[in-house]
Amino acid sequence: QVQLVESGGGLVQAGGSLRLSCAASGRTVSTYAMGWFRQAPGREREFVAAITSRSGSTNYAGSVKGRFIISRDNAKNTVYLQMNSLKPEDTAVYYCGADPHYRVIAITHGGINYWGKGTLVTVSS
Repeated sequence: QVQLVESGGGLVQAGGSLRLSCAASGRTVSTYAMGWFRQAPGREREFVAAITSRSGSTNYAGSVKGRFIISRDNAKNTVYLQMNSLKPEDTAVYYCGADPHYRVIAITHGGINYWGKGTLVTVSS
């Protein structure tokens, strides 16, 4: 079993930065691929970024590429999402996901094994 807890959300002005954290617990969480997803009001959840278990590969949605950076510290069982140059359209609840398979997190996005409860990011114009 894996538990995920997101933190770091809040209110920020357009152009500002935030860093989200996802603290993971579980026996083998360091072997899992991890990712960030978001859901804006009235919209479906969408993929944001993914990272392999050993940080060897990352993948980003086109809308955040060049502005967001995903990273992880396996010693702390934590995944981060550094968000820069934030835009009002980045406003959403951000969720952390974990799965044994990187392809599920980064490409297919379906059937992800574990989810956190989310943290709200609001970007004002």
